[in-house]
Amino acid sequence: MRKKIRKKIKISKFEKLLYTLAVILALMAPISIVFSKATLSKINFEVEKKKDAIEEQEKTNESISMTINELASLTKIQAVAEEQGLSYNNDNIKRVCEDK
Repeated sequence: MRKKIRKKIKISKFEKLLYTLAVILALMAPISIVFSKATLSKINFEVEKKKDAIEEQEKTNESISMTINELASLTKIQAVAEEQGLSYNNDNIKRVCEDK
C-alpha cells in the first residue's frame, strides 16, 4: 500500500483573521439587508398613515371653511339680525373711506 503524504499548510494569524472577517461579513450582509428592508417598510407604513391623517384633516378643514362661509353669508347675517330684533336702516349708514 501506498502511503498518503499530506502536506500541512501553515496559516498565519493574519490569514486566520482575514478568513474570520470574511465569514463574519458573509453572514452579516444578508442580515443587514433584511433589517434595512424591514426598517424601510416600517417607515413607509408610517408615511402612509401620516398622509391619510393629513387628507382627513384637509377634508375637515374644508368642511369647516364651507360652514364659516355659509354662516358669514349676507342672508344668514340678515336672518340672525332680524331674529335679534335688528333692522336694516340705509339712512343710518355712514361711509368712512372715500372712493378714489
